[in-house]
Amino acid sequence: MKDIFLVFAKYNKEADSAALSLLGNLSDEERELDRGSYYGSLSGLARHILGGTRFFLGTFFKEALKDNSAAHTAAREILKPLESLPNDEGTLTDAQWKATADALAVADDVYVKLSAVLTNEDYATQIPIGWYGGNPASVPLSFLAQNLVAHNTHHRGQLSQILDSLKIEHNFSGLNPAHLS
Repeated sequence: MKDIFLVFAKYNKEADSAALSLLGNLSDEERELDRGSYYGSLSGLARHILGGTRFFLGTFFKEALKDNSAAHTAAREILKPLESLPNDEGTLTDAQWKATADALAVADDVYVKLSAVLTNEDYATQIPIGWYGGNPASVPLSFLAQNLVAHNTHHRGQLSQILDSLKIEHNFSGLNPAHLS
């Protein structure tokens, strides 16, 4: 199980990097234009991907890392960079866009490093959640990890559709066999 989630984390990092590179080539006006998605603009979607990554990674370890085992101490250290990432809202300036793109790259690095230190036993850990009205009251960490993959892939799909409508070539839709190692 761990190997699968590590592949997904590496894919996520590569796909976000490719998407951010394309978005970084657009003007502030093009990135900020409301494109009719739930999050409005392309930068709104990118900020939401960042927010979702921060949320899921934080949820994973809010309860799972209460003990002081060596693996969990390492995981807490890996998570520290998430605490200082910017959370800009509204229309972004060029500098804020660059800070957001850099923050997503940091969050993706954290995701990969964390996936590398987790064990199959960690993925089986029950995590309390309140999303389903208390039923269930908790889910395995692996369920949350799957939700992070689905969340980010879904929103990159929205980015992809908008880039298609702008006739901007892109390809961040598949797993790379290089991530198997």
